[in-house]
Amino acid sequence: MSEVAIHNGTVYLAGQIAEETSLDIKGQTREVLGHVDRLLAESGSDKTCILSCQIYIADMADFEGMNEEYDAWVPSGHTPPRATVEAKLANPEVLVEIVIVAAQR
Repeated sequence: MSEVAIHNGTVYLAGQIAEETSLDIKGQTREVLGHVDRLLAESGSDKTCILSCQIYIADMADFEGMNEEYDAWVPSGHTPPRATVEAKLANPEVLVEIVIVAAQR
């Protein structure tokens, strides 16, 4: 399965999840955002070019912890439109999944 598709200068990332599922919501969020940074860089983009972000969390009680990590990661002045929803994720040990659409630089 492909993690990235690029079409007409737009980068579409598949849902990114943590590999280290023993981490808490903050740790998993940090790991996932690291995956996002890497994939965007490999695709000729970065987090200042994000057009939209969809975040799925397994338990809305984890929203604050996830949001703290996200807010620390996203650059000031480059906060994209974002939706955060509670969802039953495919693996019960996965606490957060993030989907990104970005423009290439």
